[in-house]
Amino acid sequence: MGVLSGFLERFGKYKHYFWPTVGGIAVIFCGWMLYRELRGLTWASLMDSFAAIPATGWIYAILATLVAYLALAEYDRIALIHLRRKIHWWFVAVTSFTTYSLSHNIGASLVSGTIIRFRAYGSRGLSPGEIGVLVGITTFTFLIGAALIGGVVLVLRPEVLQRYFDVPDWMAIALGAVLLAIIAFYLLGSLLHFKPLVIGRFHLNYPTPQVVVRQMVVGPMELVAAAAIIYFCLPADGNPGFLTVLGIFVASFSLAIVSHAPGGLGVLEYVFLTGLADMDPAQVLAALIVFRVLYLLLPFAMALVVVLVFERSEFRRKVREQAPAGPDGLPPG
Repeated sequence: MGVLSGFLERFGKYKHYFWPTVGGIAVIFCGWMLYRELRGLTWASLMDSFAAIPATGWIYAILATLVAYLALAEYDRIALIHLRRKIHWWFVAVTSFTTYSLSHNIGASLVSGTIIRFRAYGSRGLSPGEIGVLVGITTFTFLIGAALIGGVVLVLRPEVLQRYFDVPDWMAIALGAVLLAIIAFYLLGSLLHFKPLVIGRFHLNYPTPQVVVRQMVVGPMELVAAAAIIYFCLPADGNPGFLTVLGIFVASFSLAIVSHAPGGLGVLEYVFLTGLADMDPAQVLAALIVFRVLYLLLPFAMALVVVLVFERSEFRRKVREQAPAGPDGLPPG
């Protein structure tokens, strides 16, 4: 016990450096692997791949980005329905947009996203415990979406797993069936009203069927829309089809989040290029760059502006509240 307590004490001193270090190692390792994959790629071939993306591909990719972020806003709204708290939809949408835009780019999304939500929803009267539950529900909505899509893809397209591992069809189908069974059990638990999860003083009530059904619709919808950004920018030549691209995207995006690398840099590209090894790497990389610009970089720049405006308005509000009352009993100005 003394050794364990000593380790925990030392870990506590350096915990703030843990996830940045993990993310940094992931970027370096996958960056090196990515370099090996793309060392024969020329700048001219990449520019040709960008030029080959039709105007309709750009339009559909932009529309898919909007759908993806609308679905992300529903992540937060679903959690608020579970908490039985009503907040104006526009505030929820802007908070969700800012949270995911920053956390996807910064890395350590669970930590960075929680900080942003504490600041935003705390200003609307949610307690720390409620915000913690909200973060848990939104995270679980993503996991449900990933598991549901992963299960369907593996059952219908077992060759997706074979793009990474040398396994027989039945093993991939069995894994997909297990993922779908977990989702079915989760839905069954909601219908049968399982008892709440109790950890000390913390109580997490099992979501109602209304919440669970919304999670099972919105979670996959966001991932389908995000994958569509890449799919619409891929050429038809050698394209394995949307379902395969969707499965590869869910694998690469999930690993990018788990890696805690800022923006999943290197991780997303390496896993995606490995999964589409039978396509021209320049064309795949061009589609991935479009995804980064539309889904990550442009929202990130917009989110920074939102944060500045929010903090400025909150600062002004606090100044007005703390200002001494004038002769007429009202704050000056």
